[in-house]
Amino acid sequence: MSLKVAILISGGGSNMVTLADSMTGDHPARPCLVLSNNPDAGGVKKAQARGIPTAVVDHRPFGTDRAGFESQVQAALDRAAPDILCLAGFMRVLTPGFVDRWQGRMLNIHPSLLPRHKGLHTHARALEAGDAEHGCSVHLVTPELDDGPVLGQARIAVRAGDTPETLAARVLAEEHRLYPAVLRAFAEDMKTS
Repeated sequence: MSLKVAILISGGGSNMVTLADSMTGDHPARPCLVLSNNPDAGGVKKAQARGIPTAVVDHRPFGTDRAGFESQVQAALDRAAPDILCLAGFMRVLTPGFVDRWQGRMLNIHPSLLPRHKGLHTHARALEAGDAEHGCSVHLVTPELDDGPVLGQARIAVRAGDTPETLAARVLAEEHRLYPAVLRAFAEDMKTS
């Protein structure tokens, strides 16, 4: 029996698409839900086009009530009963209470070589720091932002003349290779343990 994966998104869903499209054949997992906090996220339509169930929990009506928002997210997850949660461009910081519930089963992709450049604007910050290389990391989510154990990284050289936009485009291509590979290995380990 396949493990079930829920993917949380906020935008266009390009990483969600690569994850969903990778979960075929002898892959140990299948997508069971794509959830977005943004009703206008392009990734929702892409998931629906693939026949993946979707849910939207708009964070805006909750204002500063993060616990209220997360309880609605958790209710949607409870209905889908995933084994693994993948954050794929989900632009909400999750509370420790939510993260603890998914400890050891929630992955995130971050556009930097963690532990460098946690948080936002990673490509500009890599250039400002004069980094010779940049890339992306898949890590287990912990209550500390972008701080969990790193499960895989992909590296690119920073080129003379790079801008945040050129770096972002090259890193995204690496994300699309790295995240599916890490998810597959993670799911295989989960099935055998």
